[in-house]
Amino acid sequence: MTQNRARPMPARLTPMIRVPDVGATIVWYQALGFAVVSTHEDDGRLDWALLSFGEGRVMFNAGGRPSAEARREVDLYIHADDIDSIHDSVKERVDVQAAPHDTFYGMHEFIVRDLNGFWITFGQRIGEAYAELEMPATD
Repeated sequence: MTQNRARPMPARLTPMIRVPDVGATIVWYQALGFAVVSTHEDDGRLDWALLSFGEGRVMFNAGGRPSAEARREVDLYIHADDIDSIHDSVKERVDVQAAPHDTFYGMHEFIVRDLNGFWITFGQRIGEAYAELEMPATD
């Protein structure tokens, strides 16, 4: 279904992930280099946060359940430069699931697991294979 709009709305996908403790999640992601954009409290309890990493954003919302699973339902993928330097700066502070490696689809990646069990992959394009996976610049 097509809607007529007076002006086009830029599209941006921002995942919202439910976590057991928004405050602890903020602290963990800040240690990884994320910046807090905004937070919300209800009755003195932190229940929502918007964080950024470069141009990427992610929201965390209260109400998630703890999990003993090795991997959760959602993964985050961060396109970045100088993956090896990022890995070296965080490897002693996080649960590294996969050290830096090259993939068949032309990315140099490493994977960490956050305090809630969600995997975060940092990827840097190294070849032309699957170049369409690279995010185009936005205005």
